[in-house]
Amino acid sequence: MRTPMPEIACYGLAGHAPSPRELLDEARLAERIGIGSVFLSERFNAKDAGVLASAAASATERIGIATAATNHNTRHPLVTATMAVTLHRLSGGRYAFGLGRGIDLLFDVMGLPRVTGAQLEDAIGIYRRLWRGEAFGHSGPAGEYPLLSQDSSFDERIPVLMMAMGDRSLRLAGRVADGVVLHTFFTDETLARAVALVRGAAEQAGRDPSSVRIWSVLATVEDSVPEELRLRKLVGRLATYLQGYGDVLVAANRWDPAALQRFREHPLVQGYPGAFDAVGSVEELWRLQAEALPAEWLAASASGSAEQCAQRIQQQLDAGADSVVLHGATPAELEPVVEAWAQVRDARLDRLPVNPGWTAEP
Repeated sequence: MRTPMPEIACYGLAGHAPSPRELLDEARLAERIGIGSVFLSERFNAKDAGVLASAAASATERIGIATAATNHNTRHPLVTATMAVTLHRLSGGRYAFGLGRGIDLLFDVMGLPRVTGAQLEDAIGIYRRLWRGEAFGHSGPAGEYPLLSQDSSFDERIPVLMMAMGDRSLRLAGRVADGVVLHTFFTDETLARAVALVRGAAEQAGRDPSSVRIWSVLATVEDSVPEELRLRKLVGRLATYLQGYGDVLVAANRWDPAALQRFREHPLVQGYPGAFDAVGSVEELWRLQAEALPAEWLAASASGSAEQCAQRIQQQLDAGADSVVLHGATPAELEPVVEAWAQVRDARLDRLPVNPGWTAEP
């Protein structure tokens, strides 16, 4: 079993995984081959954030675990704070709690309020007060609560991760979060700009800019992955992001909005009955790649040989990230990349804590 490399992570149950039980074997394999952390996204089907993080903590001993991400508006703050404390203690301090804005249209149909930056900042403040053992009433952007209390003996050090893409979210994360998880398909220039925004906001807030752990998220598809899966993990995933929040991603990368409009107007995209990374056929994905997606957009990823993918990891670190999530691939698919990375990585990266939310041990 290789010692975990804390600067790299993978997602558990990447994409549309049918069985949450697969996470148990994925987490064990990730730990065995040296992946430093497993990140867990939440979907309202069979991917509950707390349950998945609990399973990963129980199946492993050394690997970091991160929720990336849940939303503050889908649970009462006392329920969410309790989930985080339970996972913190269950994992022996390996757990980082992650929040994101989510998707406005989904909240609209669920009958939930859309998430704002003010709500996120307020919610994080509530959680931290609860984790310090405080009992209090609260009135603010995150809601009205006559009394919130967990346990007066609490003094829990649980890092908070924020998922961030736009400039305002990046600045907010720099002000209030312990770690930041960026978005897939950021160009290297966008990554460097995002890092500068986060660290600049941290400094303006009177914080040590280096204390915020910044994770880039790198779509990683090595050559041994079968062609259909490669298309789904790159073309399908980028197309799905563009379906859901293309304006934000294109603006973040300073890509040409006219190209996004051409994508949206493509006959295959208009009225498409689902997410391309879930239901797109090989023929449809090839057509999207040839007719609707600029090649430079897809190039904001890691592909090719294991050695080339390892080189892309280094480029993410060179652009300012502290750590890199290898996104969209299972630990088994990432094994050649992890092996190649282990041969070239700087051993000074071992200084990073196992917990993916800290830059130094608390």
